[in-house]
Amino acid sequence: MNLVDFQSAHLLVLAPEFLLVILAAVVMGLDVSLPESRRRQLGLVAAVGMFAAMALALIFSIPNGDNALLFGGMIRNDLLSFVFRMIFMFAGAITSLISMDVEGLGRRGEYYALLIASVIGMNFMAASADLVMLYLALETTSIGLYVLAGFLRDNDKSAEAGLKYFLFGAFTATVMLYGFSLLFGYTGQTNLYAIAAAIQNGSVPPFITVVASVLIIVGVGFKVAIVPFHFWTPDVYEGAPTPVTAFLSVASKSAGFAVLLRVFVAGFQGMALRMPGASWLPMLMAISAVTMTLGNLLALKQNNIKRMLAYSSIAHAGYALMGVVAFSQEGVAAALFYLIGYVVTNLAAFAVVILFARVSGSDEIADYAGLSRRSPPLALAMLVAFLSLGGMPPLAGFINKFFVFAAAMRSDLTWLVVVGVLNSIVGLYYYLIVLKWVWVKPAPEGASPIPVSRPYVFALSLLCFAIIFVGVVAAPWLDWAAQAAASLF
Repeated sequence: MNLVDFQSAHLLVLAPEFLLVILAAVVMGLDVSLPESRRRQLGLVAAVGMFAAMALALIFSIPNGDNALLFGGMIRNDLLSFVFRMIFMFAGAITSLISMDVEGLGRRGEYYALLIASVIGMNFMAASADLVMLYLALETTSIGLYVLAGFLRDNDKSAEAGLKYFLFGAFTATVMLYGFSLLFGYTGQTNLYAIAAAIQNGSVPPFITVVASVLIIVGVGFKVAIVPFHFWTPDVYEGAPTPVTAFLSVASKSAGFAVLLRVFVAGFQGMALRMPGASWLPMLMAISAVTMTLGNLLALKQNNIKRMLAYSSIAHAGYALMGVVAFSQEGVAAALFYLIGYVVTNLAAFAVVILFARVSGSDEIADYAGLSRRSPPLALAMLVAFLSLGGMPPLAGFINKFFVFAAAMRSDLTWLVVVGVLNSIVGLYYYLIVLKWVWVKPAPEGASPIPVSRPYVFALSLLCFAIIFVGVVAAPWLDWAAQAAASLF
């Protein structure tokens, strides 16, 4: 455990988070000072600020490879946390752009402030090396997301989504906290790496370690939306404002995986090595198989596109989990690479859903009939996003699945790869059903064109380019993910 005494230079590690705090204050200040007619620009300010935080991180906050524990062991300064922080800020910036023209959100400064606060919490979730820090970061993230899910107070579905998300989230967080307390009680430590050392040398009874891992999976599984902790997902995704749904589906899920990797691969690594038969690995293997299967099968029956993408999101959590249970540097790198491709792909899909719903007022799949005639660029963006979600080459979704399956095969998880391949075929089917409505079915008579404003043009262009670029030029991103994964082993 490389615990480093505080130095003023360590503040540069958190430079992006300091900028995000300032950005939230600036957005709230502009909200009260700008006239109503100009508050649409708040989304632009938030997006530019988060892109600026990413640039600041690339300049000042890239880890130097020593994987040091900073601020009394609360923060782990490694490439894994850095990559996740970049993912969260990117997702927050794109969500701000696609929120600008959404009624009830785009001109509300508190909406963007809550979004930024959630990004800050996720950044600390990814960097936490201490159970206390991790729980504080988790609650910082969750409270903002609960409010965002129910932000449209006059909309019954949004209010229901916020309440359900809060109730289930509070319950699972409590269960996870009890798992943390067991680890602290038997080790006297809250630092993850000190706990890992205690588990490695046998200071913690195997039964207690297994119970603690199960309890922690309850809390993390809720964030990741894996079976059987997925039940909130379709209702919350359908009821929450669509930009919030997009953010939940990518950033919240990625934050859950950041905790999963940090706690289980690093913290419980000794458990998996000492007693592989009794460790958390077989449990997560079964969860991975059931998650991707149930998610895809339930997505087949959906008529609402937000609910379909909710079950699709559950299935993709199962795919990414394959990289974790491979329990190797290659597997962790594949899971991280999978999340990078999934973030840009799902954000593109939801951006199209937002634009279509603004004009049609509907999220029903059948209403997408003739979208290719009403807005060819929008239909093309949907084609790229959905084919990537379905795993078609040469898009990001294909190369993501390829590396996850390859990592699982090298860990002798052939049965899990077979389940994954079969599920990929099922998933491709329901994505193609949507594309059939978009490209083959005729548009309703009198259907109007769908306008696309400049922020959406920029966001969709960037996302579609990223989907293609990550799929075609995968080596730099995979190498980055591999270096990040090395910090866990």
